[in-house]
Amino acid sequence: MELVRRLMPLTLLILSCLAELTMAEAEGNSSCSVTLGGANMAETHKAMILQLNPSENCTWTIERPENKIIRIIFSYVQLDPDGSCESENIKVFDGTSSNGPLLGQVCSKNDYVPVFESSSSTLTFQIVTDSARTERTVFVFYYFFSPKTPIPNCGGYLDTLEGSFTSPNYPNSHPELAYCVWHIQVEKGYKIKLKFKEIFLEIDKQCKFDFLAIYDGPSTNSGLIGQVCGRVTPTFESSSNSLTVVLSTDYANSYRGFSASYTSIYAESINTTSLTCSSDRMRVIISKSYLEAFNSNGNSLQLKDPTCRPKLSNVVEFSIPLNGCGTIRKVEDQSITYTNIITFSASSPSKVITRQKQLQIIVKCEMEHNSTVGMIYVTEDDIIQNQNALGKYNTSMALFESDSFEKTILESPYYVDLNQTLFVQVSLHTSDPNLVVFLDTCRASPTSDLASPTYDLIKSGCSRDETCKVYPLFGHYGRFQFNAFKFLRSLSSVYLQCKVLICDSSDHQSRCNQGCVSRSKRDISSYKWKTDSIIGPIRLKRDRSASGNSEFQHETHVEETPNQPFNSLHLFSFMVLVLNVVVVATITVRHFVNQQAYYKYQKLQNY
Repeated sequence: MELVRRLMPLTLLILSCLAELTMAEAEGNSSCSVTLGGANMAETHKAMILQLNPSENCTWTIERPENKIIRIIFSYVQLDPDGSCESENIKVFDGTSSNGPLLGQVCSKNDYVPVFESSSSTLTFQIVTDSARTERTVFVFYYFFSPKTPIPNCGGYLDTLEGSFTSPNYPNSHPELAYCVWHIQVEKGYKIKLKFKEIFLEIDKQCKFDFLAIYDGPSTNSGLIGQVCGRVTPTFESSSNSLTVVLSTDYANSYRGFSASYTSIYAESINTTSLTCSSDRMRVIISKSYLEAFNSNGNSLQLKDPTCRPKLSNVVEFSIPLNGCGTIRKVEDQSITYTNIITFSASSPSKVITRQKQLQIIVKCEMEHNSTVGMIYVTEDDIIQNQNALGKYNTSMALFESDSFEKTILESPYYVDLNQTLFVQVSLHTSDPNLVVFLDTCRASPTSDLASPTYDLIKSGCSRDETCKVYPLFGHYGRFQFNAFKFLRSLSSVYLQCKVLICDSSDHQSRCNQGCVSRSKRDISSYKWKTDSIIGPIRLKRDRSASGNSEFQHETHVEETPNQPFNSLHLFSFMVLVLNVVVVATITVRHFVNQQAYYKYQKLQNY
């Protein structure tokens, strides 16, 4: 026993040395730079909860030898709330190291759910923390996917004043590994009220797994209004005329998803009436205070077609189609005008006598030059108000999978191979069937602002690229195809912009019917309706041969990987050392005891 007592200080000394070694390695952050993915071909997705210490500098690399790209989502980020973005942040790089192109940066000041996509099958992210002692938790979820196989009905663009949309497969289970983005944009002067009729997603206090993110603006970089999950029915309201909704799901626990609808609220102040002309309708806003002067609340208002009723909210709102509700279409002097009349009877509040006046609000949209807005009082018994406004035809441009132009490609950016054939369609959104679309000029640029350098695909209605084919006139659609290319010494993204002309189909001498003409012949015939449409980015895929020859390492998947100073390697070494000490101590004590027992009980010889 005396030997055991003497060995105890030695054991304590060894344990103290091990603790100092462990702390030294933790301060050096040598244990948090790892490779994820590697040879584990079955691991197409992974979720991690990272518990971070002060003064960390950790790097993770995600890679797999296959032709897919990576989407990484930081659905819950808790960093030092007082730390600056320079001293504490998460940086995501496109490639196998932090020397690759920077995809973006996350810090405590960000007001959105960070999502990044690689351009190939490798991605790297680095987390740096400052010296402040505070709780830090980051939930990271990534998965590999192919942009060539999009999920049907996953996201899109909504531009009507009211509408509805649901998650894919609703009311059945939503798909796994989905990332859907809906962009809602209404006319200027309106705000958007978004109401969820049902949300049935995985329940989680921090909404890390399946969630809906709502942004107050036109993109996911706008301010985050809310991030919700579970079973709730919230309502959100934008501060402008645009709103963005994101659905993100992981690989487990798929439920019904969601069903939502939205309406528009007129946000601007008006004293009497206002008129907005769009591509397929006239929108008339009438102030209720203006109607109160005529003892009316708007219920008695009617158009030429009395079955077309207004919408009553904080204002009285008429949405008048250009080809319905009694609207009159007139073509003259290269201009098209659409006219309708709103009427109602206004009575005097007196109960003794009644003098009735007939109020007429004449609304007129002229699809050409700027017009004037005014009021004309014709007689003492009749009040006629004329409303004129300038309208602009709405167009959009989209990519399609084939020359049948049946299936639209919704993903953005869209990844293509060099020399891949792309099918492009410009659409005119109008209810007027007597209009046609003509592609005047289409050009490409590596930047969204269409800055230099640019490359013409179509100019003056003529193809300027040997691979470009312009389709014949086809009503409200302008179509062409070309083979994908990239700009030298530039990024791999390509943006397209088309200037289109809109003509009256009955005018056989219009510019649209002339087709390809040289610049010197442009003055043969005039046109009055012109608009632009843009699409992008179209992004080129990287050469995958390099990633296919890379060597990969294998790491076991875990749901939680805290960066602990006393990791599994240290624990194993410590257990082996303790076991050796115990074995040596046991053998020594047993030998010492046996020796004592031998001398104690041995008989003395007789001499």
